[in-house]
Amino acid sequence: MLTLVLYVMGGLMLVGAGIAVLTGVMVALLPQLIVGGLLLVVGLAIERWRYKPLLRGGPDPRWKDTGERFVDPESGQLTAVYFDAQRGERHYVVVEK
Repeated sequence: MLTLVLYVMGGLMLVGAGIAVLTGVMVALLPQLIVGGLLLVVGLAIERWRYKPLLRGGPDPRWKDTGERFVDPESGQLTAVYFDAQRGERHYVVVEK
């Protein structure tokens, strides 16, 4: 929910910057609107790409269990770490009790 609100705020800042350019009103705020809007939208996009959510289903058969277990601080669930050697990625899977 917070992510959606921040996307909307960033989008409104960019729309406001576009309106300021077209109308010539409040041009002094133009750099703050553009930079702030871009930081929010691009930062959220990078965060969404970089930090993937926990997987609920079973792991893919080609993934190797690393033996690492930890409690996810966001969800409070026990999480197992798997390594995909083919792609060089780590996957985080919720451990069903």
